[in-house]
Amino acid sequence: MTDLLKEFFWVLLVTLRDISPILILVIFFQLVVLKQPIPHLKRVIQGGIYVVLGLAFFLVGLEKALFPVGKIMASQLSDPEFIGKSGNELSFWGAYYWIYIFAALIGFATTIAEPSLIAVALKASEVSAGTINQWGLRIIVALGVAFALALGTFRIVTGTPLYTYIIAGYLVVIIQTIFAPRKLIALAYDSGGVTTSTVTVPLVAALGLGLSSAVPGRNPALDGFGLIAFASLFPIITVLGYAQIVELKTRFVKYKNM
Repeated sequence: MTDLLKEFFWVLLVTLRDISPILILVIFFQLVVLKQPIPHLKRVIQGGIYVVLGLAFFLVGLEKALFPVGKIMASQLSDPEFIGKSGNELSFWGAYYWIYIFAALIGFATTIAEPSLIAVALKASEVSAGTINQWGLRIIVALGVAFALALGTFRIVTGTPLYTYIIAGYLVVIIQTIFAPRKLIALAYDSGGVTTSTVTVPLVAALGLGLSSAVPGRNPALDGFGLIAFASLFPIITVLGYAQIVELKTRFVKYKNM
């Protein structure tokens, strides 16, 4: 218990150090550049304390729970005794189907719970006057991440080059961008960015490193990373794809009613 408190206190100090440049910058612009007092100072101070404490608790929890869980699950699901394979059979990609299923499900679940995505979905719903359904957007993005992590774990198991998937994926994004409704293009690109935040990244990174350590012939330094890149890319494709489907459906209904 004492060691945990010492660790938390140390993380708290590090968090204060990391956040202090942001605080200094905001205060400088408010007092020196804008020459205005800080509005609602008491509330701002209270919120700042909550942010620092929240980040410190989160970072400790990250180290104590999320990273170990991701590594342990990847190790257990790829254990030869669990998958019932041995020898050369362990190099067959189909033997690791439980890993693909777990990656897809954990990708979907963490993305749905991602605070950054929730914030963007809420703002998108407000700005569009309810045209963009926040739950609809979150589910579409989560499906993109689910597919991304399933494909990303397949890449780790097979050892195929990361750049081939990324290049092909962004070529698809470019083609979709040309034909997608302009009003949703920026939102689609932002949706790809907000998926890789506080909840998703720790589990995804630990999953990739744990899997690459467990699969024979894989190097964690070379094969363990890259899942986050997948998680950023494929939500763009799913959101743009959804926008194109909706637009085609709308055009079809208009054409039918003519």
